[in-house]
Amino acid sequence: MPRVRKAVAYVVREGQLLVFRHRDVDLAVAGVQVPAGTIRDGEDPADAAVREAEEETGLTGLRIVGMLGVSDYDVRPGRREIHERHFFQLTTTGPVQDEWLWHERHDGVGEPTPFVCSWIPLGQAHVLAAGFGALVGAISG
Repeated sequence: MPRVRKAVAYVVREGQLLVFRHRDVDLAVAGVQVPAGTIRDGEDPADAAVREAEEETGLTGLRIVGMLGVSDYDVRPGRREIHERHFFQLTTTGPVQDEWLWHERHDGVGEPTPFVCSWIPLGQAHVLAAGFGALVGAISG
């Protein structure tokens, strides 16, 4: 089965985790997510985590706090792939709103996807979809 390398960004501020939901997709279908995406050929996983977080939330000035680990996730039956997820903790370096709307532009391919971004207490991270909460327990501070 094909393995796809992914980067996952846990952006944390004041005991809260940055999450988003798809504005136009039912929560029961897409769930609550954190920024994540495919690591490009030759790209450092930490750089991919920052890039994905910026693309999916519109935030800038994000900084890596540390790598939390790697975990595999079987995405079947949606696709016959194993995602090798590289988890990173990030922090913000400037002021951030409590909730905002952002449109991910997908590198200019296709229509932008509207995301509603917000913060949840780390203790509520069990609501994350598709195994994205796998390494929340490794978050420091």
